[in-house]
Amino acid sequence: MVTTRESYYDVLTAAINYFDEHGYDSAEALTFWVLRLRQAAEAELVPPHILEQNLRDTLGMAYRRLVEDGGVLKQHPGVSRFTLNKVRPELRAELDRRILASASLIKLNRDSAIEKTLQRFQGWATSIPVGGAAKTDKPDTKANIRKSMTALPFEERRVLIDQGHKLGAAVNDIVAKGGGAIAAMWQSHYRQANYNFRKDHAARDGKIYLIRDSWADQQGLVKPGPDGYTDQIEQPAEFPFCRCFYKYRYNLRDLPESMLTVKGKQMLADIRTKMQQAS
Repeated sequence: MVTTRESYYDVLTAAINYFDEHGYDSAEALTFWVLRLRQAAEAELVPPHILEQNLRDTLGMAYRRLVEDGGVLKQHPGVSRFTLNKVRPELRAELDRRILASASLIKLNRDSAIEKTLQRFQGWATSIPVGGAAKTDKPDTKANIRKSMTALPFEERRVLIDQGHKLGAAVNDIVAKGGGAIAAMWQSHYRQANYNFRKDHAARDGKIYLIRDSWADQQGLVKPGPDGYTDQIEQPAEFPFCRCFYKYRYNLRDLPESMLTVKGKQMLADIRTKMQQAS
């Protein structure tokens, strides 16, 4: 004989009907229904092994686009596939780290959603006097109790999207270090319709930040401009749902003259002279 598992909605309906009829008549009854609701809510969610595979598929697709297809090189003018391949082990490790971080965050969100649901239910149930309620707006009560669980799929999609952006920022950073970047230009999507951008991030669009301890910094060829170093501000995609990114600079000629020291200007002039003589 095949038994049909009750859905979370069905159990919640039965629980509301019980307290609507009997009221809060005992702690044992409340414990019984809270346990049933917890079990039904957990059973309603995507199983952990399927969730992890979904995470691997989604973030793996972003990784392939950035690394295997070379999409990340758009933010790194002049960097070759050779450099990308050289840092591939670090990039793969970052992908695995992001998958674990996403799974952990989604689990925390799930636990929180279930607890909020049970708290709302217990708050409502214990407010009903013994003997039941005179009149309960059941659809409204269900909607209020369920709203954390109802919002969960949307929140999980947001986590995946956000972790994808964080993966992209981390991949960019690894490639920049491997390629010897000396500065980075902040890029914002603030012009995109319906994007909830941060005003200070939009104000950074197009600003160039020096990378501390780069080869050019160590040799005294560059100096920070008015916007300083990259490590003096939060990084692109560090904040939740931030879609900003860096476009990196690798050569002295790609920096504003104000960010070159006297030594840097002289080196750049020498390079240009040699190029002219060679041509």
